Amino acid sequence: MTNRQLSIFNQLRPLSIGFNNVFDHFESMLNDDLGLRVPTVNYPPYNIVETSKNKYDIEVALAGYNKKDIDVTFEDGQLTIKSKKSDKEDVKDNTLYKGIAKRYFERSFTIAEDVEIKGAELKDGLLKVSLEKIIPETKKPRTIDIK
Repeated sequence: MTNRQLSIFNQLRPLSIGFNNVFDHFESMLNDDLGLRVPTVNYPPYNIVETSKNKYDIEVALAGYNKKDIDVTFEDGQLTIKSKKSDKEDVKDNTLYKGIAKRYFERSFTIAEDVEIKGAELKDGLLKVSLEKIIPETKKPRTIDIK
């Protein structure tokens, strides 16, 4: 982590209460024992789309995959999308040129505690995982009576 990034986190900590785990998470994403860690995996490509206020879709391009080829799991704040390994992958077929990659992958997303996963759908080679940020009554704006 660079000194600039470290100073940004240190400047934000005194201005926020209860967000230490968020800052710690970002620090762990950016820093490991060897210094700055840069993610190198870019397969499969994905989009994160805000569909309306507090609603989001994660869209993952999965041409050539079907529902039985994919696992979508959620555990400990991590949404993981991965392909299942198949015994048929090593079998030769009559394909003369293979330009569509159908290989093993695993991609994870960190999901906030107040975000609920509503479902997943695979259609036309695009996996869509729908999410919604749930705002509890205690966090919604309200007027405080003065006594």
